Amino acid sequence: MAEYLGLKSTELNESDVAIFLLSAVSGVDEKTKEMWDQARELYIPSLVLVTDLETSETDFEDMAAIGGRLLDPLINPFLVIYEDDGQAAALIDLDSLNLIDYSDGKRIVRDSDPEHKLLVFEFRKEYLDAIEEFGPNSFEAALTFPALPIFVERNIGKYEVLEYLKKLPSRS
Repeated sequence: MAEYLGLKSTELNESDVAIFLLSAVSGVDEKTKEMWDQARELYIPSLVLVTDLETSETDFEDMAAIGGRLLDPLINPFLVIYEDDGQAAALIDLDSLNLIDYSDGKRIVRDSDPEHKLLVFEFRKEYLDAIEEFGPNSFEAALTFPALPIFVERNIGKYEVLEYLKKLPSRS
């Protein structure tokens, strides 16, 4: 995953961020849980990338909830919109309510449809409540932990992960 994102791996105590993979197929192993606990002790900002969604019966929202029980409560800044055939097509940004459409292989941002806004209302409220409770810089302060979907074949989620990483000041 580091190569896909254009990042290099380093020791946790030297890291600006910790990125954890939560597989929709295999979940989280014990080593990952131990590293999660260590990152919490060191107050390292952390992202949880939900992977293997293309080959799983479980969707992103369910996997983020499972991750929240296995690790710590996670926030979902985006929800996945699927095509009729079950393929991921877009993300809805719960902050702006913009639709980020990847269905044609390009990243196109536009206003979401009214029915999308209605469908994500509760998820958006939960997300905005968490941001209000912990503050707008809560990710950078290692107080909230975003869960982000990754669909490598369609390149969905990569841009959003990189935007989160841009928020962090570099310690190097």
